[in-house]
Amino acid sequence: MTLDMLEPGASAVISAVGGDGALRCRLLDMGLIPKTKVMIRKVAPMGDPIELFLRGYELTIRLDDAKLIEIVPEEKMERTELK
Repeated sequence: MTLDMLEPGASAVISAVGGDGALRCRLLDMGLIPKTKVMIRKVAPMGDPIELFLRGYELTIRLDDAKLIEIVPEEKMERTELK
């Protein structure tokens, strides 16, 4: 599942960050690194961009960039940890 598929108010954990070269480095520099918990706060009226909450701050990214970030929904993480 990718970050663009997450519903507003839902949380997930980043599992991988895709992209090439400078774009991937920029996403990582913004704090979008694996094992980071992220929540979708808001979606713009036309659906793009989306506002995220992670590491104690808000970050707005485009949907095209969100499609490069693979996530695991938080409820799946909790079930995995219980086993």
